[in-house]
Amino acid sequence: MADIYSSPPPIVDETTKQDPDEPVWTYRGYKLRSSEFVTAMVHFFRAEIQRANVWRQRLDTTTNWAVVATGATLSIAFSQPNVHHGVIILNTLLVTLFLFIEARRYRYYELWSYRVRLMETDFFAAMLVPPFHPSPEWSESLAENLLAPSFPISMWEAFGRRLRRNYFWIFFILGLSWIGKSWLFPTPPSSIGEFLLRSAVGPVPGEIMLTLGAVYYGFLFLVAIGTVGMTRATGEILPRFGPDNGHDPHESQDKLKDLRNRLYPSHKRKQFMATIITDKAGGVSKRILTELKRGVTALEGKGMYTGKDHSVLMCAVTVTEVHNLKAAVAREDPQAFVIVSPAQEVLGRGFNPLADQ
Repeated sequence: MADIYSSPPPIVDETTKQDPDEPVWTYRGYKLRSSEFVTAMVHFFRAEIQRANVWRQRLDTTTNWAVVATGATLSIAFSQPNVHHGVIILNTLLVTLFLFIEARRYRYYELWSYRVRLMETDFFAAMLVPPFHPSPEWSESLAENLLAPSFPISMWEAFGRRLRRNYFWIFFILGLSWIGKSWLFPTPPSSIGEFLLRSAVGPVPGEIMLTLGAVYYGFLFLVAIGTVGMTRATGEILPRFGPDNGHDPHESQDKLKDLRNRLYPSHKRKQFMATIITDKAGGVSKRILTELKRGVTALEGKGMYTGKDHSVLMCAVTVTEVHNLKAAVAREDPQAFVIVSPAQEVLGRGFNPLADQ
């Protein structure tokens, strides 16, 4: 018998030769080569940037509406002395409506830019620092956002941020214009009583109108100040990680943790606890360990009426893994009994670190 080690090597076409050591992205049953996976992510990244840009342009549209409406209103109000100052009040309410529409659009813009920012910080940034080690949670966070989209910021944060960035000066000019129109036209008042009389709108006395104006602007001021500490907006130029200034990064965060929890709820990934009753505990556990990379805890149980012994498996999974868990159990034991219930919080390996709590 010829020695296989002394036989000449086979002739291989170099144009079709593939590197057997080329890394393959294996994820939940799919096997993609690294080049294929990166290509797919690049196309997805470009699509999300395009969608975010479209909604960013829609934000500029509502701001332009507010500026044009304010300019036209002030031109009419101050060009004709007999025009009532109520037109400025109506324009203020109209600008408030534009601000509400823009805040709602800003939440949609943040939804798309959250995905873009997630890929920038946890995928592409990791590619620039070899070896390539993306964040262990970035794919789960991105997949969950695709399956169950949710706004990353609250309506209050969006309203306050757009108010501070764009609409503050518009409301400031409208407020001064309202007081100036009431005071100067058609002629300056001879007394405070005359000014209050001019400030009236129909049957509503001037004192009430001025009080309502002060309350309204006070409300806008409180919203603008109260939402400063909310930094959920991922589309803004905010760092992925806090600055390293030589101090404990958790020191300042702990001081504001309770306050921020009251201002807006923190986003928690949906987590579930799966209870599996099966007679094939070994096979089911092996599939869960190999396919889902999740730990399994086995308990012994007995049927109440049948008296037959069964194995009870417990496994914590995320929202994107529930379908794969059921499919893995069904392939191994179609007669298994599976219960999936929401979990308030899961701590430990693969989830939130227990040490940080």
